[in-house]
Amino acid sequence: MEEKKLDLKTIIGFGLIAVLLLWMIYNQTSEREAAEINEKAKKEQIDKAKVQQNVEQKTAAIVQDSTANDSIKIAKLSGALGSFAYSATLPSAKENTTELKSSLLTLKVSNKGGFITFAELNDFTQFSKTSKDKVELIKNNNANLNLQIKTQDNRILNTKDMYFEPSVTKEGENSVLTMRLKAGANEFLEYRYVLKPNDYMMDFSIRSQGLAKVVDTSKPLDLEWQLKTYRNEKSVSYENRYTKVIYEYEDGKDGSLSEGSNDSEKVNNVSYIAFKQHFFTTILLTDTPFKTADLTSENLVKDEKLDTIFTKKFTAKMPLEFKGGELSYNMKMYYGPADYNILTKKEYKGENLDKIIPLGWGIFGWINRWIFIPVYNVLSGFLPHGLAIIFFTILVRLVMSPVTYKSYLSQAKMKVLRPEIQELNEKFKKDPMKKQQETMKLYNKAGVNPMAGCIPALMQIPVFYALFQFFPSYFDLRQKSFLWADDLSSYDAVIHLPFYIPFYGNHVSLFPILASVAIFFYMKMTTGDQAMSAPPQEGMPDMSKIMKIMIYLSPIMMLIFFNNYASGLSLYYFISNLITIGIMLVIKNYIVKEDKILAKIEENKTKPKKQSAFQRKMQEMMEQAQEQQKSKQIKK
Repeated sequence: MEEKKLDLKTIIGFGLIAVLLLWMIYNQTSEREAAEINEKAKKEQIDKAKVQQNVEQKTAAIVQDSTANDSIKIAKLSGALGSFAYSATLPSAKENTTELKSSLLTLKVSNKGGFITFAELNDFTQFSKTSKDKVELIKNNNANLNLQIKTQDNRILNTKDMYFEPSVTKEGENSVLTMRLKAGANEFLEYRYVLKPNDYMMDFSIRSQGLAKVVDTSKPLDLEWQLKTYRNEKSVSYENRYTKVIYEYEDGKDGSLSEGSNDSEKVNNVSYIAFKQHFFTTILLTDTPFKTADLTSENLVKDEKLDTIFTKKFTAKMPLEFKGGELSYNMKMYYGPADYNILTKKEYKGENLDKIIPLGWGIFGWINRWIFIPVYNVLSGFLPHGLAIIFFTILVRLVMSPVTYKSYLSQAKMKVLRPEIQELNEKFKKDPMKKQQETMKLYNKAGVNPMAGCIPALMQIPVFYALFQFFPSYFDLRQKSFLWADDLSSYDAVIHLPFYIPFYGNHVSLFPILASVAIFFYMKMTTGDQAMSAPPQEGMPDMSKIMKIMIYLSPIMMLIFFNNYASGLSLYYFISNLITIGIMLVIKNYIVKEDKILAKIEENKTKPKKQSAFQRKMQEMMEQAQEQQKSKQIKK
């Protein structure tokens, strides 16, 4: 953990971290709600199966009746399919799929519904050490793409229940699959998929021809896209924390739904929607922004203590508007890693897909994008990831060492002045205002700024937070091992417990223990000096007692919070605290000498000092407060 000066502001910071911890952990819902959701899902599956069986029976009856003419066949099916009954008479009206495959992706598109029913990433495996299964983003009906069609005779049809006719062609090295839902010989709705080699992004378009004869084109068609996200990582709670809907709208703005609870949002002019998991993502992009998008996210993890298959259910509903009586939407679909280095490739320039990676806002994201990621990419290019983290930590600590020096120097100066401050406290113990004035004068004469120790601590906050965002988001750490940790992107359990400890988990991670021990000794080494340098103030709590409590509280908080966190981050803080202890020992024993500081302070006292504007203002305010206090005493 980054070093901190344990003043009042730092204690408030620890309090904020504790609040954040409780907020991040709180995502439980009731068992009754879970039961209702499961019951609803079962009912939907039963209803869907009945509708499907009904349609298939009618379709089979039509196809098998070789003596009937086409008008009779269509009449038999019109109750279910209306004007699109023509598609049910085609040979493609059966439960077949068409496979598209590249070096990176394996996709299967179903005749029924015309959408992707299987998506596998060829280069990545699931979390289980005993399994060689590839990462499958879509399988077993966990996703669908549906257009709701309103016909001229006021029928409502769903394309997910209707049969498309597939056609596979080649365009150079690209594989092209055209899926057509036919309403007649020359009337159809078309989905077109173009899979490119060595690319996780494929072209996807929706267009129509001649549908004005059978479809009410005065109103847009509602496109509904759904996905239930499969668990792919070792820690379901950790994965679910980074699984959420992210979108870009209104020419470059980005937004997201809550990852901790059920959430919904309606947004305008949406250019892309990402159903993001921790390390993988599915993205739908459109050249023509969707006028509106109704987005929902449902948390499917009801009890993190239990094993689970799915993490969340995402739904997006967008209207597709007719132009000139026809549909024409050019889109793209991405099935692949949520990897910053991939999503920022020149091929995706201008898409702003890097926004789905949680690198932090403002200066925190800037530090990650332009400093930490490039530096770590260089190190991991020739070092194993465990060693790369260690060297990365050394570089960060060396760069921050001047800040450490400034902080320790300020602390040493305050320690040297403590005897004089104690004399002032004793001399003016009955006049707090006068005591404060004389203390400020002493600081000014000695050339000591009591706030100097706070500034270095504040400078470290952006670095601390940026690193806190960097390690959980860096894709290349996934399933990379170091020492006993088999996955630097997840926890490094050395003991699995037969029971669950609230807030801690059912395992014991070793790197958080080492990091907690290191921060304990660091705080033990520095807190004594800080307590000595912080004179007690009347009416204020004794900071030395609070600091002694923090010596034990901070390591315990780290131990609990980081037990389920990425072992790469715990490794960083362990090495960082060791290096910081070493730097502090060198500064204390070889660079900063208290006798030299005392001599410098005595020399400063002999020199005339000019007050800064801030010091003059503070002096005036204290004098005014003192006058008001005297006036009150006179009146009494």
